[in-house]
Amino acid sequence: MLLAVVIAKSLIELSLMFIIGRFLLGLLAGAKRDTNVFYQLLDVASKPALWLTRKISPKLILDQHIPLATSSWLLIAWVLVLQLKIDLCLELGIATCQ
Repeated sequence: MLLAVVIAKSLIELSLMFIIGRFLLGLLAGAKRDTNVFYQLLDVASKPALWLTRKISPKLILDQHIPLATSSWLLIAWVLVLQLKIDLCLELGIATCQ
């Protein structure tokens, strides 16, 4: 169970990093971000989380707000998974989690 929680936490952290990196690189690259190879890599890496958010969100939410919505629910999920990991570590013993 602890392994599944650690894997879920890692995947959430990676998705958050991809989205934040995509945002920051988009700010730096400006209008030419679509031709930037690294921006394209971050865009491809963040697509699954963005796609999931677009599918579960109402059509009222604009496409330009999807990255913010994705970051919000990923951050909430990260806090919940972190709390679950802490609870498991306290239950199993701190030595197990190190």
